[in-house]
Amino acid sequence: MLPIMHTREEKIEAFGRLMDVLDRLRKECPWDKKQTNESLRPNTIEETFELCDALLKDDRDNICEEVGDVLMHMIFYSRIGEEKGDFDIADVCNREADKLIFRHPHIYGNVQADTTDEVLKNWEQLKLKENGGKKRVLSGVPNSLPSLIKAYRIQDKARNVGFDWQERRDVWKKVHEELDELEAELEREDKERATRELGDFLFSVINAARLYKLNPDNALEYTNQKFIRRFNYIEEHSIREGKPLTEMSLEEMDKLWEEAKRNEE
Repeated sequence: MLPIMHTREEKIEAFGRLMDVLDRLRKECPWDKKQTNESLRPNTIEETFELCDALLKDDRDNICEEVGDVLMHMIFYSRIGEEKGDFDIADVCNREADKLIFRHPHIYGNVQADTTDEVLKNWEQLKLKENGGKKRVLSGVPNSLPSLIKAYRIQDKARNVGFDWQERRDVWKKVHEELDELEAELEREDKERATRELGDFLFSVINAARLYKLNPDNALEYTNQKFIRRFNYIEEHSIREGKPLTEMSLEEMDKLWEEAKRNEE
């Protein structure tokens, strides 16, 4: 059972303990001593996705553990930065605090923002003022983001500067238009053009999800997990019956699929 609350002093002490542990590992552990920003990066990506899995499962203990793993990586990068003389964990924390204060003038200043949409719009406009006002609207979207999430983020950023549908229901005309264009290219069997039209269609569906305040990444993952459960049901049945999936007819698999659906109801 995780503790419900710690005092501020206990939190600071715990953070310092983790820093001390990492400092010692960096000095004494052969593996930790060898790590660089480049070598840690793949592990950081893996740890981030493990945290995402825990969040989707809403597993409190697992979330706590995975947050710790990600936090350790952040401290590790700060330790490497300190060794290079570039920055340390204090620089990281202070820069982040300064940025949050600057981007929340409705809390730390005299700007009015009573709704989430107003806060997000202010946030994006303030980001554009950073670095001498030379920052581009879409520059904050990492190129390495998964394409589905990237599409959602660039659409959302464009919305925050006023580039969006006036009426959200109008987006469905675009969805149907893109689907028609995809079907036309599929009929022509032009794979390259069909691929482009498929991208346009998916982009428009993601846009519709955003307009209706649905998270397309969460929605797709829900369907992924649903498919896995139902397909596993079919496979488990085939194992019990001693009949390989490759020897089952599509009709047999469809029947088991429907059974799995009914079991979920």
